[in-house]
Amino acid sequence: MLTEENKAIVRRVIEELVNKGNLAIADEVLATNYIYHFPTHDIKGPEGFKEFIGTMRTAFPDLHVTIDDLIAERDTVAALFTMRGTFKGELMGIAPTGRQLTFPEAVFIRFENGKEVEATAYANMLSFNEQLGIS
Repeated sequence: MLTEENKAIVRRVIEELVNKGNLAIADEVLATNYIYHFPTHDIKGPEGFKEFIGTMRTAFPDLHVTIDDLIAERDTVAALFTMRGTFKGELMGIAPTGRQLTFPEAVFIRFENGKEVEATAYANMLSFNEQLGIS
């Protein structure tokens, strides 16, 4: 079933690429024209996503994302994640505060030919900034 395969790819992205930092799998699971619409900017292609994850793992060395729920229909997976980490490295020119972050995020991920092609994230960036003490 295609929906289960798509959910398995989302799990792999979170568990291997994000949580373990295995950036090499980005080329296997993300289309070359991949675009991730993050609340603050768009991230383009597997290389852009690798850079984004590298930046996040530098800012939050203990970064861990938990999959709270996955729902799949046709070519789309709706995912609810919770990101946790400690702000210990610079993030977009902002000095680390050492504060803890627990950050929920909803993402709608569209697939083509067995790869993620587009993701749109919905997240409360005000809460992100407030938790880290950068608002």
